Amino acid sequence: MEFRYHRPATVADACALGQRLGAGAAFLAGGTELVPDYQRGRETAGDLIALAGIPGLRGIESGGDTLRIGSLTTVADVARSPLVARWLPALAEAARALGSPAIRNRATVGGNFCRAVSCADLPPAALVAGARLRIATPGGARDVAAAEFFVGARRTVLGPGELLTDLLLPAPPAGRGTRFERFSLRRGMALAVASVAARLDVERGVIAGAAIALGAVAPTPMLVPEAAELLRGGRPSAALFERAAEVCAAASLPIGDVRGSAGHRRRVVRVLVRRALERAAARATTEGPVS
Repeated sequence: MEFRYHRPATVADACALGQRLGAGAAFLAGGTELVPDYQRGRETAGDLIALAGIPGLRGIESGGDTLRIGSLTTVADVARSPLVARWLPALAEAARALGSPAIRNRATVGGNFCRAVSCADLPPAALVAGARLRIATPGGARDVAAAEFFVGARRTVLGPGELLTDLLLPAPPAGRGTRFERFSLRRGMALAVASVAARLDVERGVIAGAAIALGAVAPTPMLVPEAAELLRGGRPSAALFERAAEVCAAASLPIGDVRGSAGHRRRVVRVLVRRALERAAARATTEGPVS
């Protein structure tokens, strides 16, 4: 397939190009999802807008009560960042679980979100943290809650000429614990059969806040508010976590494919949720606030 290659120098130029070229264009970051999509015939855009030459889209930095991760930051940089490990351990764990070292060194945060693959590893952790996504538009910028970014299978809220520039994480309070768990058919580059991110905010032994997000078991990464509501006000216990796991398994919407049947995926969800909650609870009682 032949295509035209564009190298805008600024975010504004990239947005203008994207708006002018419309659905016939695709933004290129690391290419670890985009290139396979071309090979499978899923992507047919005739114009590639390369983002690598645009300054300001890489980096991890804290400022006040927000941690900013640029959209061109590699997954490898997220995996080894001390800041990410302190602010949102589940995100660092998800990054370490993604692909092989070679893939992590090319794959970007923005690509992992914007290609909107249901089994993407980073989004569930962002959802439980209440993260926001900053989007550059032809007319300026806007912020979208991570939980509202995905609108369907392979679809996001991004419109023509809109570009994800930053993942924004709020500072965690004292007593917060997070955890990411993932199951695949083999170690290494295998896609997730199911994944789970969990967050618990524990005050004086009581769960004051909670969130659970599932990956690879629905058309989009999904929060399970019914499970979070069940957890709030309770004390961490194996029985409570088992009940929350059952709620999550029932709420999941898996398909059956070569990686496992729908029933198998629900059983895996139940195990992963219970495990993630146990480990998030342990962190919530041992880790303090970000300083």
